[in-house]
Amino acid sequence: MAHDYQKLRNRMSSEQLAQSEVQTKEMITEMLLAEIRKEVGLTQEDLAAAMNIKQPSLSKLESQDDMQISTLQRLIHALGGELELVAHMPGGDIRIRQFAR
Repeated sequence: MAHDYQKLRNRMSSEQLAQSEVQTKEMITEMLLAEIRKEVGLTQEDLAAAMNIKQPSLSKLESQDDMQISTLQRLIHALGGELELVAHMPGGDIRIRQFAR
């Protein structure tokens, strides 16, 4: 049974709303490429066309657990984003600029 999200939010306490926001942000920071594509509102066909590749190739890319940084950068750019690589080191975070365009 579907619920109107706004009605549910209206019944939540301020503490529940705050916790919901935190959980949402955590979930967004851990999205798979296919989930990012869907969140942006693109189909595999749309994104494949933007990358000038065929849909089956994009499907393979989305399911890979290893890819070249340049490929990931092209995919993120086609989604309308910018790729930023950050190494979390014991002495602090380091932004890696070697692969920037």
